[in-house]
Amino acid sequence: MEHSNIIVRVATHLDAHYAKRITDEMETSAKARGTGIAKRTPEYVAGKMLEDKAVIAVTATGQWVGFCYIEAWQHGEFVANSGLIVSPEYRKSGVAKLIKKKIFELSREKYPDAKIFGLTTGLAVMKINSELGYEPVTYSELTNDEEFWAGCKSCVNFDILTSKQRKNCMCTAMLFDPKDQAEPKETTAQFERNSKIYERLLRLKENNFLKRLIKKDKDSAEGNGGGSKSFLRHFFNL
Repeated sequence: MEHSNIIVRVATHLDAHYAKRITDEMETSAKARGTGIAKRTPEYVAGKMLEDKAVIAVTATGQWVGFCYIEAWQHGEFVANSGLIVSPEYRKSGVAKLIKKKIFELSREKYPDAKIFGLTTGLAVMKINSELGYEPVTYSELTNDEEFWAGCKSCVNFDILTSKQRKNCMCTAMLFDPKDQAEPKETTAQFERNSKIYERLLRLKENNFLKRLIKKDKDSAEGNGGGSKSFLRHFFNL
């Protein structure tokens, strides 16, 4: 798909009318993937636009295409590029990469000394992050700000996160450290070498999530007297 008709720029207060469309698409996308994200309200997203801490992609005619925003933690020591979302008709077109690059540049401009991190369940986003200089890390290397982790409560995987004492979850953590900066060509090469391993790990995480869902669903059915199969057990032929 051609990008010549798409404008990727820093969002302003004039873009606030897109906020509801953006949060609706975030929620729909998370449900379709069977994974979760920290839920955000239209007011929260609009606030990021007012603070010049968001990037939006639109067509020349004003059609919304994509979005991402900045969150700062521990007094700016850590920064997260969060809520990356692209309208369904523009996915797999390269727009996500353009948005990630722009929000990364904005983060570096506003917080030049901050460590920039992200949590993702997608191999495509991992690849884009690698091209910007991010490296996979353990959760212990991310912010310890309780407010950040509280944002995960609306995620369907929150019980996994808490059961593992916040050491691991469905998401893969990636970090860009300006004080220990690897060259993008190095991190990209590292990703290419390990992409098959990352893919298998993501699949294992997904399988583990499914097993947890099935166990919870089975326990619930037994608690209700062990009646007919629930939709989940019936769907997976269990």
